[in-house]
Amino acid sequence: MFRFGTQFTVVSLVGALFGCGGGYSSMGPGNPPPPPPPGNTVQATNALVFTPATLQVSAGQSVTFSFGSVAHNIFFTAQAGAPANIPGNNASVSVNRVFAMQGNYTYTCQIHPQMHGTVVVQ
Repeated sequence: MFRFGTQFTVVSLVGALFGCGGGYSSMGPGNPPPPPPPGNTVQATNALVFTPATLQVSAGQSVTFSFGSVAHNIFFTAQAGAPANIPGNNASVSVNRVFAMQGNYTYTCQIHPQMHGTVVVQ
């Protein structure tokens, strides 16, 4: 048979365990997506997408292409004013490119051809 002190301790412990739930979790449905990358940054993600898929900048601005732990590269569609490609297998690095002229510059990861993005320069 439990004494009052033991029952109170068990009830308090159970209450404390159930009360610890309720914090923010990044798992499960209904949670917000991750925030967009800062400033003029395009992230090549492990999910094999460019985030954001379309980035708008002003002429003369630099864009940072940030590569996570999965290797990616960037090849721009051939057009006047397109910056230099970023060839190779780039992982865990960031590379900057300046977009000097107005236009829409599309690019693809040749390692993962389903990955496409666009930089819109105004």
